[in-house]
Amino acid sequence: MQRPQLQPDRVPGALRGRRPHPCPRHAIVVHHVRRQLDASHVGLTLIRSRRRLETIAQTDPLVEQADRLQCELDEGPCRDSSWHRQTLISTDLAADPRWPRWAGKMCALGVASVLAVELTDVDDRRIGSINVYGTRPREFTAGDVAFANIFARHAALALSRSLDEADLNVALDSRKLIGLAQGILMERYELDEPRAFEVLRRYSQDQNVKLRQVAEHLIATRQLPSSGGISNGPRGTVAAG
Repeated sequence: MQRPQLQPDRVPGALRGRRPHPCPRHAIVVHHVRRQLDASHVGLTLIRSRRRLETIAQTDPLVEQADRLQCELDEGPCRDSSWHRQTLISTDLAADPRWPRWAGKMCALGVASVLAVELTDVDDRRIGSINVYGTRPREFTAGDVAFANIFARHAALALSRSLDEADLNVALDSRKLIGLAQGILMERYELDEPRAFEVLRRYSQDQNVKLRQVAEHLIATRQLPSSGGISNGPRGTVAAG
């Protein structure tokens, strides 16, 4: 089912055409993501009218320059993440053919890898993206992607209400739980990390259960429930994952 489109007259005041004042809670988001993902730079970007991107929080001025270049060139991962509802990764910008002009300029600025995750509001409307940049080529793990998506939901909440350390700790704890659950699956069933995360993710979707809850159950019982086509053997787990 198609998502509702972003309607400028329905978004919170902080998301309308005027430029918001710098907000401490937005800064909390980008700095936490940078630390937890061991990233070089992180930015929080909003979609404005006429497909314009605006950086409202960044760990370095380079992030705002990256967004500006994407607008000028009409290409780049932040553009794709915002407009096409995708989580995009470039492990090595120098070898990535998707955004040749933008990638070339970013490499000249010292950026080598990027992860872009969309932001949606409580009504599932697109409002922007979190963008993670590295100064070296990097293979982002399934856990990195899961954490970025979890944190994106918290960042969206931060745009309309206060976000404190307790909120952030929920995201951090979720990342740790998911990583531990992946490790259990990897050891027991000889899966690699992406495959183990896929087992958790697809079980979460099939059973309409939050990913965190699936991880908690696996950690507590060392088993995946047999419902929904998932058995407690490696063959059933992988097939249903």
